[in-house]
Amino acid sequence: MRAYVEIRAEPGADIRALSHIIKRLDGVRMAYTVIGHTDIFATLEASDPKGVADIVVQKILTIRGVASTETMICFEG
Repeated sequence: MRAYVEIRAEPGADIRALSHIIKRLDGVRMAYTVIGHTDIFATLEASDPKGVADIVVQKILTIRGVASTETMICFEG
C-alpha cells in the first residue's frame, strides 16, 4: 500500500536535516524538501493502512522539529 505524506516543520527547524532523517526510516521510499504549504513530501510503502499509520505516528511525528503531517493513502481505482 502506498501513501503520500505532507510534513510541516516547526518554525526554525532545519528542513534539509529533517528530510534526511525521514528518508532513512523503514517504510519511507522518498522524501523531498518542497516549497509551498508544506516543507517535506514523502512517499511511504506499508502492507496496510495500520502500517502507514504506524510509520507516521510512531516514527515521523516523534522526530524533533516535525510539527504536523497530512497523510493520503492510495487505493486501487
